[in-house]
Amino acid sequence: MQDRFNTAAGWVLFSGIIALGLSSVSAKYFQADKPHRPHEMGYPIEGVEEEGVGGESGPDLATLLASGDVAAGEKAAQGRCGTCHTFDQGGAAKQGPNLYAVLGTPIGKHAAGFAYSSALSGHGGEWTYENMDAWLKSPKAFAAGTKMSFAGLSNAQDRANIILYMKQQGGGPALPTPAAAPAAEDAEAAAAGDPTAAAGPAATAGADAAGAVAAPAGEGPAKSTVPVQ
Repeated sequence: MQDRFNTAAGWVLFSGIIALGLSSVSAKYFQADKPHRPHEMGYPIEGVEEEGVGGESGPDLATLLASGDVAAGEKAAQGRCGTCHTFDQGGAAKQGPNLYAVLGTPIGKHAAGFAYSSALSGHGGEWTYENMDAWLKSPKAFAAGTKMSFAGLSNAQDRANIILYMKQQGGGPALPTPAAAPAAEDAEAAAAGDPTAAAGPAATAGADAAGAVAAPAGEGPAKSTVPVQ
C-alpha cells in the first residue's frame, strides 16, 4: 500500500515538473518575436524641458519693469485679480484684501482687519518688487499653505506690468536699476575721455599689437624677441 502511494506521488510530481517546463518553453516560443515594451512610452525630444524643470530665461525683473506698460498692467490686474482684489484707495476687501499702496509694506500685514493666512502673515519680509514678482508667479510656491487659490502668472512681462500698475496705485520703493548694456558702458567711457572705448575692442587689440613691435622714439630700433640659439 505504501509503495503504491509513493508511486502515485512520484507520478504527480513528475507531471507537475513536465507541465511547468512546457509552460516556460511555450511562453518563450510565442513571445520570441514580440518587441520589449518600454517602461515609459514615447520618444524623448531634445531641447524640451519637462514641466517644472529648469529656470526661467529672459530679461531680469529690473529690465522688465523699465520697459513695462502700466496700462497693460492695469488691464491684466483687473482681468486676472479684480475678482478678489481692489486696487483703488479705500477700496473694499473682497475675497482678498485691498492692494492700494501694498508695495514696500510688511508681507501679510498690509490691510488692517483682514484675516490673512498664517502662511502669509508669518512669512516675514516686505513686499519688495522681487517678492511680489515671486508671489505673482506662484503664490503656493512663495508661501506654502496660503489660502489664495490663484495658480500664478507664468509670463514675466505680465507680472512686471501688474507690479508697475500696483506702484501707480499708492506708490512704492524706487524701481531697481537695470544692468547697463556693454554698448552703454563703452559710450560712457568714451564720454569720460577713454579713446579705446570709442574705438572698440578691435582698435584696442591693434594698439596693443603695435606697441609690442614699435620701440619708443629715441631708443633705437626695436629689439628682436627671438632667442639666440
